[in-house]
Amino acid sequence: MKIAFVGKGGSGKTTLSSLFIRHLSANEATVVAVDADINQHLGAALGLDETEAAALPAMGGHLPLIKDYLRGSNPRIPSAEAMIKTTPPGEGSRLLRVGENNPVYEACARTVQLDDGEIRLMATGPFTESDLGVSCYHSKVGAVELCLNHLVDGPDEYVVVDMTAGSDSFASGMFTRFDMTFLVAEPTRKGVSVYRQYKQYARDFGISLKVIGNKVQGRDDLDFLREEVGDDLLVTVGHSDWVRAMEKGRPIRFELLEADNRCALQTLQDAAEDSYELRDWERYTRQMVHFHLRNAESWGNAKTGVDLAAQVDPAFVLSEALAVPQPS
Repeated sequence: MKIAFVGKGGSGKTTLSSLFIRHLSANEATVVAVDADINQHLGAALGLDETEAAALPAMGGHLPLIKDYLRGSNPRIPSAEAMIKTTPPGEGSRLLRVGENNPVYEACARTVQLDDGEIRLMATGPFTESDLGVSCYHSKVGAVELCLNHLVDGPDEYVVVDMTAGSDSFASGMFTRFDMTFLVAEPTRKGVSVYRQYKQYARDFGISLKVIGNKVQGRDDLDFLREEVGDDLLVTVGHSDWVRAMEKGRPIRFELLEADNRCALQTLQDAAEDSYELRDWERYTRQMVHFHLRNAESWGNAKTGVDLAAQVDPAFVLSEALAVPQPS
């Protein structure tokens, strides 16, 4: 399953995504975690120190390798340079599997040891001083979108993406690439503002959206969230001494996380598993093509000098039936 965590800055989305990743690992799921937030805090939330987090390779820095690998022998794509972030797969393209070894993971992913297992962690890379005034952060997440377009995942396999904060998540078609989107909202007017924006996009594109109420301190907070988000409210989370210890750099074993919070994480996993039953690969592929054609017309054709609409393979539908290992 492909899972996104979104929310306004400071809502706790990175903390909750890291807890969910730990929970999945403890339940023996295969997990690839992706830090696609401009602030790049997921590594630290998973227990990496500053040096280890800073040493994570930036996916954007390996974009030529990613493009060349995913292009494979697709006759519709003459070169890696002709690919953009929305290029869809077709006959001959190489696809990514969650648990396999491949050159993309070798270059861009690092194994992180957790209390109850290990996960792969990937990161877009931080927005650096050299990017100021000449680059848009959305170009940084292009590598993530391209990988999601070429990903074939099954049950008990998870790609968990910590998205950039606020409405910036809508700046590309990547918000449609997920089986389930968890929106972290505090019980405040600002806390639910991103929810209202996301709800409209969810309605337009058939996105499965559930709200996690965070920093909920009592009945009034709970009633406020129920009034604002209705049935989309899946679960609430309150104060956690475990999280506070982690934030102080004094981690304790994950098995000691408060029982209420462990139950909340299991509720998230149950919702993710339910979304798997609703998966529609044909719709997923149509949306992929839709955003590719939009990007091609607005800027891609001019940038590459070719007609990117020709990259679309009309007979190709991404599906689990294609999940057969391919030679590298």
